[in-house]
Amino acid sequence: MAGLQDEVAAAERWFADHGLPYFVDDQRAAVARGLGRARLVPVFALAVLVGTAGGVAVGAVAGAGAAAGIGAGMTVAGVVLAVYAVATLRAWIVVGWAVRRTLRSFGLVLPLVTRALPLLLLFITFLFINTEVWQVAASLDGGVLWVTVLLFAAIAVGFLLTRLPEELDSVDDEVEAQQLIEACAGTPLEPAAREIAARVERVGAVDAEVGGLQKVNLVLVLLVAQAVQVLLLALAVFVFFIVFGVVAMKPDVLELWLTHPVHPLRGPLGDAFGQTLSLELLRVSTFLAAFSGLYFTVYAVTDELYRKQFFSVVIRELERAVSARVAYRYLRDAQRDPDAA
Repeated sequence: MAGLQDEVAAAERWFADHGLPYFVDDQRAAVARGLGRARLVPVFALAVLVGTAGGVAVGAVAGAGAAAGIGAGMTVAGVVLAVYAVATLRAWIVVGWAVRRTLRSFGLVLPLVTRALPLLLLFITFLFINTEVWQVAASLDGGVLWVTVLLFAAIAVGFLLTRLPEELDSVDDEVEAQQLIEACAGTPLEPAAREIAARVERVGAVDAEVGGLQKVNLVLVLLVAQAVQVLLLALAVFVFFIVFGVVAMKPDVLELWLTHPVHPLRGPLGDAFGQTLSLELLRVSTFLAAFSGLYFTVYAVTDELYRKQFFSVVIRELERAVSARVAYRYLRDAQRDPDAA
């Protein structure tokens, strides 16, 4: 019995290491309790209350304006919900897996991103040297700019949530014996997979369909993996325009466009670059980087070659995890009822 418990524990650690905590029975039950109305209603109420207080403090008390107050309120409420998600909904496991996977497979991510980056920069650069864009983006104060960035991020996440489930259509089909053995090879579930495979050869295949929170976990894995790539690309675009602006955009030209002098940054960076590194340049670069992230999100899901290169790799990992779940269920059933196994 102790050996079976060790196998189950090792299998559950394997799922967690691959960003799938909801595949583990105990963690899924804890998350289900965390998503219950009795817990969610107080959390949302607290987020609204704290967010409203933060927005009023920034907008009215600090005199930063209504837009800054709205941005601050949304941010504070988002932080409260994010803390709850990380602590209760095991979001940190999925995010940690996505970051580790991106760093490990940077050789794959780089060509995928550079495929979209040249066309993106060609398009965005024309906006960067456009007078109207500078007049609009540079006039956005911190609050309005932050709300704009949050709006772009919300649209991108909403778009992904409507399209990513389509990528999972073939993940949870039936699992055949050989597929099960290959999926569990090198994992703690390999012995159990071989036992199941011997039975599967007599019955043909095993149903591997997932639903509920386990399906949500698969979508979250795709969502976070894609979000990490979008964030990296947006940061690359931001850095590019900061460097390009410092080199090419002269303060006297910007003064003609904006009808007022630029506001150089203070501090060590401002001293090093003078008027070329300005508050207006930071605002325009941030605005275009956020817009680039939204553009890349749509491109990544709609471009057939990108989807084939990126999603096929992640989907194979998810198919492997779904197959491994079959062996995990076998171990859990054996743990509950040794005679039935």
